[in-house]
Amino acid sequence: MKVLLMLCLLIITHCLPAQLAAIKDVKFRSIGPYRGGRSAAVCGSLKNKNMFLMGTTGGGVFKTLDGGSNWKNITDKYFGGTIGSVAIAPSDESIIYVGQGENTMRGNVSEGIDGLWKSDDGGKTWQNLGLKDARHITRIIVHPKNPDIIWVGVMGHLFGPNNERGVYKSIDGGKTFTQTLFTNEQAGCSDLVMEPNNPKVLYAGMWWVKRTPHSLESGGQGSGMYKSTDGGNTWQNITQNKGLPKGVWGIVGVAVAPSNTDKIYALIENQNGGLYVSADAGETWALQSSDNNIRQRAWYFSKVFVNPKNENAIWCLSVSLQKSNDGGKNFTSVRTPHGDHHDMWLDPEDANRIAIADDGGAQISFDNGANWSTYNNQPTAQIYRVSTDNAFPYHILGAQQDNSTIRIKSRSNGSAITDADWESTAGAESGYVVADPTNPDIVYGGNYGGYLSRLNHITGEDRAISVWPNNPIGAGADVQKFRFQWNFPIFFSPHNAKRLYAAANHLFVTENEGQSWEQISPDLTTNDKAKQAVSGGQITKDNTSVEYYCTIFTAMESPLEKDVIYTGSDDGLLHITKNGGKTWTNITPKNAPKLIMWNSVEFDPFDKATAYFVGTRYKLDDFTPYIYKTTDYGNSYTLITTGIKALHFTRVLRADKKIKNLLYAGTEYGLYISYNGGATWSSFQQNLPQVPITDITIKNNDLIIATQGRAFYILDDLCVVQQAQNATAKNFYVYAPAPAYKAEGTQGVNPQNAGTNAASGINIAYQINTITDSTKLTIKIYDAENNIIKTWSSTDTENKLLFKKGINIFNWDFNYDEVEKIDGLLLWNGNIKGPSAAPGNYSAKFIYNLTDSLVQPFTILSNPNYSLTNADYKTQFNFLNNIKTSFTAAQTTIKNIRLIRNQIIAYTKLQGADLPKAIKKSADSIQTQLNKIEETLYQTKLKAAQDMLNYPIRLNDKLAGLYNTVNSGYMLPSKQAQEVFADLNAQVQTQILAFKNLQTGELSNLNKLIKENTAPVIGVK
Repeated sequence: MKVLLMLCLLIITHCLPAQLAAIKDVKFRSIGPYRGGRSAAVCGSLKNKNMFLMGTTGGGVFKTLDGGSNWKNITDKYFGGTIGSVAIAPSDESIIYVGQGENTMRGNVSEGIDGLWKSDDGGKTWQNLGLKDARHITRIIVHPKNPDIIWVGVMGHLFGPNNERGVYKSIDGGKTFTQTLFTNEQAGCSDLVMEPNNPKVLYAGMWWVKRTPHSLESGGQGSGMYKSTDGGNTWQNITQNKGLPKGVWGIVGVAVAPSNTDKIYALIENQNGGLYVSADAGETWALQSSDNNIRQRAWYFSKVFVNPKNENAIWCLSVSLQKSNDGGKNFTSVRTPHGDHHDMWLDPEDANRIAIADDGGAQISFDNGANWSTYNNQPTAQIYRVSTDNAFPYHILGAQQDNSTIRIKSRSNGSAITDADWESTAGAESGYVVADPTNPDIVYGGNYGGYLSRLNHITGEDRAISVWPNNPIGAGADVQKFRFQWNFPIFFSPHNAKRLYAAANHLFVTENEGQSWEQISPDLTTNDKAKQAVSGGQITKDNTSVEYYCTIFTAMESPLEKDVIYTGSDDGLLHITKNGGKTWTNITPKNAPKLIMWNSVEFDPFDKATAYFVGTRYKLDDFTPYIYKTTDYGNSYTLITTGIKALHFTRVLRADKKIKNLLYAGTEYGLYISYNGGATWSSFQQNLPQVPITDITIKNNDLIIATQGRAFYILDDLCVVQQAQNATAKNFYVYAPAPAYKAEGTQGVNPQNAGTNAASGINIAYQINTITDSTKLTIKIYDAENNIIKTWSSTDTENKLLFKKGINIFNWDFNYDEVEKIDGLLLWNGNIKGPSAAPGNYSAKFIYNLTDSLVQPFTILSNPNYSLTNADYKTQFNFLNNIKTSFTAAQTTIKNIRLIRNQIIAYTKLQGADLPKAIKKSADSIQTQLNKIEETLYQTKLKAAQDMLNYPIRLNDKLAGLYNTVNSGYMLPSKQAQEVFADLNAQVQTQILAFKNLQTGELSNLNKLIKENTAPVIGVK
């Protein structure tokens, strides 16, 4: 037995690297939507007035060179994730510093594990500088004249104590750091500013803050305000200075007026907090404003900025952007494209030039906030969960943090996935979104506070159907009848399309679209009342249900067995029912750590007793990945995380629907794959950015990824991943593709501010493991009757086939060859392209190096949006082909007419005065007849693109117009179209016959005359 076990392990070890090598070129496509997600870090160039940088919460760093019209990621090849601070060195703008880890400590906060990064070439390349345990870098200050001197504000771990926090200084460009300010292991630096042009004076806000799975605690020992007058080497605690509030402090934001550096502003979270002002460089202070508009949800905002030219013109960042022109005594709200503002950058030389970072990304203003650039050009959405519907093309559904829910097409009829291809749907920013399995236009979506809605996309009716419509906002979980988490589960039964589930601390079900709900479980959590108190800490309470605890956080009904349901709670419990909720059994793994937040459940598609449970304890400051597998309904478990990096805590697992033991896992810092049921894992990052993977689903053999910071990604057709093992032992291999639907649209190249569309037609992947200079490849497409349709070859010039070592994708767009174009021919309706293949069975023959031949069958499926049968499609195809044949005949005749005409002209010109009269007479007669035939087939007077508005089009152009009409959709040819074709084709055939008669008659006689004169023969070869 041991020998057999060792042999199996050797086989696994041997196979996995080969499979991974085979799939290394597999790529995901980003589909958007291009609507910005939360950003909390922004800065601008002092030299290039249109250049700005944005740090996103999950998606890395983006750069604009045109004032916010377009943004491009500049860190994907090196790092990604959440960014807390970005800074450009004022004295050398090729030097950029970036700190990881969100500085907005909200419920779905993401911590950085790589610390600080530096670029010496404007963001082209990056190097890591350490501070990896900082987790949240809130601010970076660069010396105005020496780019090697920097100060770094560090919050440290949010979910637990650590010592790498406070303020750090480096004098060697980040090679080494010195911690110069530290108050305690739970307090970090919330803000850090330098007196403009005076690097000796700095101010820092220190903040005691902690999150747990059930609370946010803002304010405590170690919070306060500090000042340095020796370049940040030492710090003086000025929290007790005259005029500042007494008692517990929370978050602190600080700003120095550039035009009067003795004027200091501070936003302080305190029972008597608000905006404080000092006129003597922090010696004494006065409360300037306690306006709640600038201090609501203080832990989330509390940033203040000063106009570089006017010490009394200040900005306070909050839900709305607040501006004061009287030193903070009075504020007005400034219109911005989005709400919830987290960072601002002001050009020190031009007060009108501003960059803002908010929950919609970054926007730029060049007129002091009167107008802003758009945020609908940033693919940085934070998505909670993902689902799909049964439409064609299928939609991808999810909720975007700080925005609406989304229903976006997986492919578009155009060349890219644009804002025309997505819309908001049911629910709101934080919920699950699921479509009715029988009607994709009926969508159910959740949100915080237990809100649940049903949206009919046809009628527009948006109906609230909450399980318990008693809004809990502002209150703790302890007083709620039912505890609905911020992101509570909603899902349909795979066995009953009317059965919709929703989970609080109990599981509920409805079969009448939410008109009534039935509770089908007891409390499936620990119901620990000590962890259900009001959240917010000592100063500012904050209860939106994101901290509601002891709730069901994931649940799923088995697709293989009706009424078998698993639930997982956020406080560590797993339960099963095998009778639709009548009885429940606690099946929590005995060897699992306590209080795991079970984030996802997955049933194995091949074994009804096997399931996977993914958990996380990151809110307990434990970043260990946890995936448990059971093969006996939860009676026993195996931890299956070998190969997943130690800090890459897990969020989701999905099992492949076609290949047993093929699994996909999403973690906080990337995607993983396992070919052996989770025994070992390998990175499956491919071209994905480093971003939290929040959810995964599979639809039509496509792998769909939801991210927290880069919206949605799709891997089209998993065939390569599924068949990789088959390809490893062969030099040439063709992958069997999934059936392809007839659909409109093309895959545009590098779409601007839009998602990448799916390629139309059939994609067939093939793998070449060895390539030499003599390697040749030909691909031929055949129909079901083995008639050849089209050929591509590496030796062809027209249908040139390019390939490389490794994975290649061959695409056939279903179109037959178009009619050969005639130079100089102008057509109002354009040249006729080949008709699109009808649904049915086809094959592709791959001829490798002229010797190896592989035939890959494939199927074209009809478009589900149309009622045509396959026979109907074939009828349309045949009719289009008949038009094409007639048009081709007309074009060929025109081409031959021109050939003969040119030969006659050349001959008569060559003979000159020696041309016999009989020949000249015959030649002139033939030319007249040729002209008449050509002018009937084609409008010969056309010299410019729209001359046909003056000279009516002729038969060939009319045939092209008819072709376009019949090809304008999936439909049977109309009676009138058939009648028009019969008429046009008859006229074409008449002219073709006239041309043939001319060839066999008068042209033949002309050749006889010419032959008597021993001259070249004129005619069509």
